[in-house]
Amino acid sequence: MHGSGHHPDPFSISAALKACARIPSRHSAAAIHAHVFKYGHCSHLYAQTALLDLYSKLEGLESAKKLFDEMLQRNIVSWNTMLSAYLRAGELEGARRVFDDMPVKDVVSWNSLVSGYARAGLMDQSLALFRQMPERNSASWNGIISAYVDAGDMGMAREVFDEMPVKSNVSWITMISGYSRSGDVDSARELFDQMEERDAFAWNAMIACYAQNGCPREALQLFNRMQKPDTNVQPDEMTFSSAISACAQLSDMRFGLWIESYMACVGIEMDDHLGTALIDLYSKCGGVEKASELFNGLQKRDVVSYSAMILGCGINGRSTDAINLFAEMLHEQIVPNSVTFVGLLAAFKHAGLLQEARRCFATMWSEHGVKPSVDHYAIMVDLLGRSGSLDEAYQLIKEMPMKPHIGVWGALLLACRLHGNLELGEIAAQSCFELEPEASGYYVLLAHIYTEAGEWDKAKRLRTTMAKKRGLTKTPGCSWM
Repeated sequence: MHGSGHHPDPFSISAALKACARIPSRHSAAAIHAHVFKYGHCSHLYAQTALLDLYSKLEGLESAKKLFDEMLQRNIVSWNTMLSAYLRAGELEGARRVFDDMPVKDVVSWNSLVSGYARAGLMDQSLALFRQMPERNSASWNGIISAYVDAGDMGMAREVFDEMPVKSNVSWITMISGYSRSGDVDSARELFDQMEERDAFAWNAMIACYAQNGCPREALQLFNRMQKPDTNVQPDEMTFSSAISACAQLSDMRFGLWIESYMACVGIEMDDHLGTALIDLYSKCGGVEKASELFNGLQKRDVVSYSAMILGCGINGRSTDAINLFAEMLHEQIVPNSVTFVGLLAAFKHAGLLQEARRCFATMWSEHGVKPSVDHYAIMVDLLGRSGSLDEAYQLIKEMPMKPHIGVWGALLLACRLHGNLELGEIAAQSCFELEPEASGYYVLLAHIYTEAGEWDKAKRLRTTMAKKRGLTKTPGCSWM
């Protein structure tokens, strides 16, 4: 600007102010604002609107209101900027007043307020306003669908989706991801199969849906299908991440290694996201050294990578490493999650550190805000049972805020077999029979408990029940574990 003989016009100033708002930079904004005064552009609509946007983002709502009230001219962009300022500040009532006062509203105005109500959780008002819109674009439809997906209301999301006159890939993928988040894999696949044209994002969403919902075989089958020539898409970093996650769930090191070499062949660079997926794979397949090597090579370690490494150390008996990693994670001010504590409790279990496990379990929620899940309870029941604290393990099961799964009752039954506790063994076995009536292993365990307690008649009756009434047989030489 200096020494060139040319003065910036309102349009170039407007562009510079928008850049300051994106950075954001108060110093640059103040310098450009000074030039607005210097060259007499204070009353120019474009410069004023850019200043309004800038101050609403840098200084907040009050500064924006003051500038807006002083504007001699306002256009639709000015009004929408003020509307956004109110919404950004969480002032819904004020935003509604601005909306109602607008002399002309465009689709941006309507979309902004619809989204504002949705972000505040006021979905009835959001939908009512959406229904009143004189015209809707793709962003309008996708916005309301995304809002219902975020609210966990897939029924309403599907209703709006079905009404949508022209569906873009974004619409389909939003719905598939929503069903994935709610665990409805069948509905996600139904929509995926209905898509006429599937891009890489659609394939990735469906493969991730399978991988994240405990369907690793289906994830890998779809991964293989994606590579057929007729799909016209190529796997990318997200595809490989989901495929590696599926391999980790199956503990399939061989296929995982093939994927890793395939990535190198097609030129996919190893980023932290893929590195974390491979850490999970190697850890669950016993390759803790390789997992540790990858972990140390990460550019940035987050809760996911730390949790994968802690879990890997925990389930592979590297208890000291898991405990040290947890301490390092807290030192780095990274907040642990549910998976972190599964790994840490598994480490305590492998090392037989009952007191440490009790303390960890007790402080998960009180100190770290992580509510114990059924998996955390299962590990504690297993550890308590193996250490001989069977009554405490049973009491913990009775206090569970959710329904115990087979892993919880199976751990107690195994502990009862280990310590010869007939009374609790019968209780645990009965729950196992109800949860998995066709599995013979639980009958075998209870029969052993009866035999060791000298209850020969009960053992005989149980074996008769297995063989005749339920048609259950145990393959010789095979363990139920």
